[in-house]
Amino acid sequence: MKLDILEPLLSRPGPWASVYVDTSRTSENAVRIGELQARDAYDRLGEQGADEATRRAVRATVDGLDREHLGHAVFATDGETVLSVPLTDPPLSPPLTDWAPLARLGPLLDHGGPEPRCLVAFVDRRGADFELRGMRRHPADAGHVSGRQWPIHRTARDDWGERHFQLAVENTWEENARETADVLASEAARTGAEMIVVAGDERERRSVWEQLPEPLRQIAYEAESGGCAAGADNTLLDAQIDAARVDIARQRAAETLDRFQAGRMPSYGDSAEGVPSLVDAAREHRLDTLLMRVGGPDLHRDVWVGRDPDQIAVRRTDAEALGVHDPWSVRADDALLRSAAATGADVVPLPAEADARDEALGPPLGSMEYPSGGLGGLLRWPYQDGVPGGGNRAVP
Repeated sequence: MKLDILEPLLSRPGPWASVYVDTSRTSENAVRIGELQARDAYDRLGEQGADEATRRAVRATVDGLDREHLGHAVFATDGETVLSVPLTDPPLSPPLTDWAPLARLGPLLDHGGPEPRCLVAFVDRRGADFELRGMRRHPADAGHVSGRQWPIHRTARDDWGERHFQLAVENTWEENARETADVLASEAARTGAEMIVVAGDERERRSVWEQLPEPLRQIAYEAESGGCAAGADNTLLDAQIDAARVDIARQRAAETLDRFQAGRMPSYGDSAEGVPSLVDAAREHRLDTLLMRVGGPDLHRDVWVGRDPDQIAVRRTDAEALGVHDPWSVRADDALLRSAAATGADVVPLPAEADARDEALGPPLGSMEYPSGGLGGLLRWPYQDGVPGGGNRAVP
């Protein structure tokens, strides 16, 4: 999960109102339900001490949420809604409402978080149209690539001259597929896409997929349905994209757990687990990937923070030693997610419990050892044991 969407929350001091709302109901009384949710959030924030201007801002935002997503997370401070994040799973009712020094970020993982950015390429023999899906209400146009336009069609004749022409046509197709793959790779880097879907002509989509760089093929899927023409019904494509998102999330969790377990070995030493180790890594910008198991007991442990994401410590006295005059006690998951967002670290949610999985897709995650307490991390550089002075020190 990429956390760059949280950037608007990093430069504001708070305190923050955080509200998680179920917007999955699309019945005739959805408007009335939205009004009740907005009023409930307004009242609950008042009971927790939120200022009137921020309560009004939250009420207006929740009342106006669209029903095209299963849920939303709303973050507001100082009389202004700063961020509204669509969720892939509906939160529980009544809405989770929180007024605290930090934005309540942990439930983003509980409710699927924001949809990963998905770059879709609708390919044919002439080129491709691209669209970007994810944090937007509707797919966004992401450009177009046009290859050679002639010769593009084969003929039915079978004499020598026509066979030569057929070969020229197929060369055009391959050249256009290669150019499409090059542009698709560039657009994926530019947009920060976390997955790629290649739809359209069967032969061309296979050729485009095969010519993508190997790292992109790991997150690329072929879709048998879908088109970009006006009025095209992409219902089946949407379902295939949703299934691909789930598959990518599982693969990413399994691969990260493999690396985490290897990093526990002394010869690697680039894994960390437990709140104290992760707090140290976050403060020193050594955290590359944060692992969080939903429901882990360490997620709600108290840590101490200041306004700067680097100001994070296990004890109040440690926070004061960092120059924080009046540190706040907050949940570990919220503080670590804020620090991860500020330093460009990724977050990999882990399922709360082991679930069965087809053997063809690999072992179930439950066969792997999770981080103790539900919190773990991969480091940008490892610890070195036995450094004079005692304890473990980081060696860049």
